[in-house]
Amino acid sequence: MTSQRFDGSRFTGRVMVITGAAQGIGQRVAERAAAEGARLALVDRADLVHEVVAGLAEQGVDAIALQADLETWEGAEQVMARTVEHFGRIDILINNVGGAINFKPFTEFTQAEIAAEVQRSLMPTLWCCRAVLPTLVAQGGGVIVNVSSVATRGIHRIPYSAAKGGVNALTESLAFEYAEHGIRVTAAGIGGTEAPPRKISRGTPEPRNETEQAWFQAHIDQTKQSCLMKRYGTLDEMAAPILFLASDEANYITGSVLPVGGGDQG
Repeated sequence: MTSQRFDGSRFTGRVMVITGAAQGIGQRVAERAAAEGARLALVDRADLVHEVVAGLAEQGVDAIALQADLETWEGAEQVMARTVEHFGRIDILINNVGGAINFKPFTEFTQAEIAAEVQRSLMPTLWCCRAVLPTLVAQGGGVIVNVSSVATRGIHRIPYSAAKGGVNALTESLAFEYAEHGIRVTAAGIGGTEAPPRKISRGTPEPRNETEQAWFQAHIDQTKQSCLMKRYGTLDEMAAPILFLASDEANYITGSVLPVGGGDQG
């Protein structure tokens, strides 16, 4: 078991891979982890990730930027190999890639749209877990935190909900199978999050008419209604529990999905 740190430097010397790190929750997790001493491999398919790393480097943070398409096995495998090549190890993996693309009743989704949602919000986590596990097993331990969603119970994004349900099942099964290797696997089921406008779109189309606008608004209303606090969370309110699960403070937590939705249990 690694030594515990509760002094504001929980990740000193730890090598942390964060996917989807170019903006939003991933970027905020990276900034907070860096402030606590983490050495970072920040991954995104957008070249914006280089700007994030450049900003951290100006503060003296040991970080590298990796561009990859994590919807493919080749992308995930390359990221883990390059991280180990650079840092010599991986201690923590934060799987943050994902996000709903379309918002509408299930019967309005085409076959291609359903496949795209699953490809976006399940496969990067599945591939990255598979790619990192040999390294963690060889080291004798490590931590995986999957960013899931309370949207496993929600409306107008059913394929996304199914994908995140898959992330939850993956979390529980991996924790069961790899506990004997000293590997913890958890997930944060995040809720609606207030964030700056995305610099790179997920490909979500703008509502073209009143019907599509009503579908999108119904999803927002349901998200806030299901939350006991009746509001979206902030980036920091999402990043803090993700990093708690990654830290030694959560050493006796594995196989759990922590709801982070203001009381919405997902």
